[in-house]
Amino acid sequence: MTDTDSARRGDAAPLWWRGGVVYQIYPRSFQDSNGDGIGDLRGILSRLDYLNDGSERSLGIDAIWLSPTFPSPMKDFGYDVSDYRGVHPDFGDLAAMDDLIAACHRRDIRLLLDFVPNHSSDQHPWFVESRSGRHNPKRDWYYWRDPAPGGGPPNNWVSAFGGGAWQWDAATGQYYLHSFLKEQPDLNWRNPEVVAAMHDTLRFWLRRGIDGFRIDVMGMVLKDPRMRDNPPNPEWGPDAGMPERFSQIWLYNRNWPEVIDAVRGIRAVLDEFPERMAVGEVFGPPETLAWYLGGEALDGLHLAFDFHLIGGYGTGHTPWNAAAFRERVDAGQAALPAGAVPAYVLGNHDQSRLVSRYGREAAPPAAMLLLTLPGTPFVYYGEEIGMADVPIDEAQARDPARHRAIGRDPERTPMQWDASAGAGFSSGPPWLPLGDPSVNVAAQTNGAGSLLSLYRRLIWLRKRSAALRGGSYASLAETPAEVFAFVREAARQRALVAINFAGKPAALRLSADLANAPIACSTVAGRQGEYPAGGQLELGPHEGCVLLT
Repeated sequence: MTDTDSARRGDAAPLWWRGGVVYQIYPRSFQDSNGDGIGDLRGILSRLDYLNDGSERSLGIDAIWLSPTFPSPMKDFGYDVSDYRGVHPDFGDLAAMDDLIAACHRRDIRLLLDFVPNHSSDQHPWFVESRSGRHNPKRDWYYWRDPAPGGGPPNNWVSAFGGGAWQWDAATGQYYLHSFLKEQPDLNWRNPEVVAAMHDTLRFWLRRGIDGFRIDVMGMVLKDPRMRDNPPNPEWGPDAGMPERFSQIWLYNRNWPEVIDAVRGIRAVLDEFPERMAVGEVFGPPETLAWYLGGEALDGLHLAFDFHLIGGYGTGHTPWNAAAFRERVDAGQAALPAGAVPAYVLGNHDQSRLVSRYGREAAPPAAMLLLTLPGTPFVYYGEEIGMADVPIDEAQARDPARHRAIGRDPERTPMQWDASAGAGFSSGPPWLPLGDPSVNVAAQTNGAGSLLSLYRRLIWLRKRSAALRGGSYASLAETPAEVFAFVREAARQRALVAINFAGKPAALRLSADLANAPIACSTVAGRQGEYPAGGQLELGPHEGCVLLT
């Protein structure tokens, strides 16, 4: 039975990625096992029981996504790959990866790697060969072009990290394309040899037991073959507050129509291995995300990240109010093909942490929203204890690709396990500064009212509830302005989720079928099992509740 068959038939036991909770780990920052101040694979292995030991004492996640672990010069902390089939020495070796895969599988945890198909490092042997001469067999593995007729770069494309996207190579008298850093040359996915090499790389990891991939900038692997200039962005200007990459509309170098062919090629490789999946980092309106899933055929990506809640990718962060979140969720749901599921995120390694965007009081209702919406939620490490951005000064900065003023270090700081000098992360000086020592796992482990306890309750409730894990979705129109409420329904079970975004109480009138439903979970500890009174649900400031029939 294919994934598409399972989706359309609505089988009682859907595949793990259809609603499972995925936990993103930034390997440098999760757990150090050898005292060098850098997190590693054996450190992650030592913390697996925290993530899921099969009991409700653990977080209960279903899968781990590791940010890049491949050998790399670390010009972009691993997104510049010099060997797609190895492990960077900072993190361990292939034996450590094999041990981690086996340990995850013993706990029924799936493991995803971060696959970077758009570009390699300029230190990768492929590019070293390509750069050695115009007639080298690997010359066409990358985008090499002569100067424009009047001199200068072949077109006006800009890099995501600022400046032009073309680098002059004096030795061979041509430019090469780099959509990111100049040390990250773009691979030419129009060359069948490149496609074959990348597909074989996927098979290498799938045969080792990896359960799938997060695919970096999937929408950029194929560009306009004529490489036309991008049009200017009329909304960009010196006072617009947007980086240089937004100075033009990426019309000819992102979401090019033929990208879907590359997506389907990757999907075909994954389909050779049972229950494997790919989630893509893609950008665009909800209709574009649906296109990447393969439309009605569902033969594209298994999942496509919906970044409309996190914002920060040129659209600005979503305002913390019920109307804004309802609008974005409803639009995404309406665009989905039948049988598809969304992939929501509220934090990741490229965006300011949720607590820093919205305030600490927003963390509990945000957790409830993420873990009760339909689809597959992705939780960024430390989100479950309310870690915030850590101030980084110039001397402490480590982000080598500082495409924004403060870089991305503030949201990548080490996981805080306890209040000790090294936060339980490392016995040596950590690679980045630590945050508020009071925000840590040990302090929240046994507290019924802690954020960590709420995450555990929500994830384990989601596991037990057919409605929350795979049910239908319908938002409620008749609610107080500050409340976002929706109903999930499946297998003769209904769930009402009501979230108060405001700092004052609100009351939601309940329908007759929900008026006598008990509270299964609240962001306020102690309300579980309570029944609403008088046909309405009373919500405290920033409180969220789940009612189950």
